[in-house]
Amino acid sequence: MKRIAIIAALVTVVAFAAATASAQATSSGGLTTTATVNGSINLLFNSDASGVTLTGSGTNAATLAFGNVSAYGSLSANVGRSVGGSSFTVSSPFDVQVSKVNSASANYTLKAQLNTADAVNTWQVGGNTITSASQVTITSTGAYATNVPYTLALTIPFTTASSTNISNIVNFTATAN
Repeated sequence: MKRIAIIAALVTVVAFAAATASAQATSSGGLTTTATVNGSINLLFNSDASGVTLTGSGTNAATLAFGNVSAYGSLSANVGRSVGGSSFTVSSPFDVQVSKVNSASANYTLKAQLNTADAVNTWQVGGNTITSASQVTITSTGAYATNVPYTLALTIPFTTASSTNISNIVNFTATAN
């Protein structure tokens, strides 16, 4: 009988201990997570096989350096030149690649604009004269995920002094259609 009483006492202690252990304070919750996916595009400049090698090719901030230019005499590799009656033009092709993700856009519009006014020289992209006054449409049907070649042309008057440094930034904007 003593054994039964001891066993009963042990069962009671174990049951009480289990009840006390499960009575620990707890709390729970759920974190609702939301996100809205927006389509996006990315513009990169790449060196064209026929043009001047771009510094920073494969980025959206490249440099096309014509080097030393003149109406007559030698030019850097892959720099084209034409000479007119009062000016000369140097030019080089470069590529623009625009990629898209999460977008149903079929193509894009590409615009260009000079960063700083240039009252002396004439700048062209793809045959379109650009200035700092406003953006100029270069194409309204740009193809995604491919290198699209354009030519940058800089026309310099014969009246420009020797050793004059010419520098400007051509800002490009691609907009999904």
